[in-house]
Amino acid sequence: MNEFDLIEKYFNWKNEDLSLLGVGDDCALISIDSQYQIATSVDTLIEGVHFPKNTSASDIAHKALAVNLSDLAAMGATPQYFTLALTLPEFDKNWLNDFSSSLKALADLHHVALVGGDTTKGMLSITINVTGIVDKGEALLRSSAQAGDTIFVSNALGDAGLAWQQIQQNIRPSESLLKSFNTPDPQIKLGHALLGVANACIDISDGLEQDLGHILKQSNLGARINLANIPLSDEVQAYIQESQDWCLVLAGGDDYQLCFTVAQNKIKQVEQLSQDLNVKLTPIGTITKEMGLERLGGFEKKCMSYRHF
Repeated sequence: MNEFDLIEKYFNWKNEDLSLLGVGDDCALISIDSQYQIATSVDTLIEGVHFPKNTSASDIAHKALAVNLSDLAAMGATPQYFTLALTLPEFDKNWLNDFSSSLKALADLHHVALVGGDTTKGMLSITINVTGIVDKGEALLRSSAQAGDTIFVSNALGDAGLAWQQIQQNIRPSESLLKSFNTPDPQIKLGHALLGVANACIDISDGLEQDLGHILKQSNLGARINLANIPLSDEVQAYIQESQDWCLVLAGGDDYQLCFTVAQNKIKQVEQLSQDLNVKLTPIGTITKEMGLERLGGFEKKCMSYRHF
């Protein structure tokens, strides 16, 4: 059983309260008054699973908060506050100073406040629960894609996946690849700007195909993507040219970019957003009525994204 089946079987409780949108999207949504909904999400990072043992405390802190903020970005939510549960193997003043400083720097950048949490002793792991707000009924969902929508992704994909692959091979990645892997940039401004523009959205954490697949499943639709259109850095492009293996891009994960769908009559707005925010937004395919995900580009190998179970 994989982690998504596990969640569906054991924790996807159906809420009778219609003001709640729970398991199934990047964040839960809770209506708090006639104007706003609360968006909340939680993620855990574990040493040796989500980051190597030699990762600096500052990079661990940044990534732990960034991956949660990325979930808010995928819903178009504005960050408000977060809680932290920190499990440490031992007390290390220098480590904690570096961790705390980095965590605060990213929190200050996105105006999100730490309001509580827990600490305990054990194997190094960090759990953050982040909360934001979004205008009621305006949140970007996975279930709202429409046939004929154009599929976009932000920036470039595959850098973090290539960094992780090289780390596992005892190869020192370039500083650019390490930055993508260790300190992802949550697309908060883009997510907010997509409200009223995009039909559906998700952050790419587990790989493009798997995460786009969540949109397709929730929307009961299919998609056609063109591999040649996927935005790549020079290093990832060189890797693919040498290996002829697209799985790094399609299933590598840890990108924390946004994948979203847009109706044809709003593509001009996306192009303007790209200029206004200075964020590369690339069309890579189309939402189709026919179920399933079709690749154009001649690569037929089945790619498997990382799964915990």
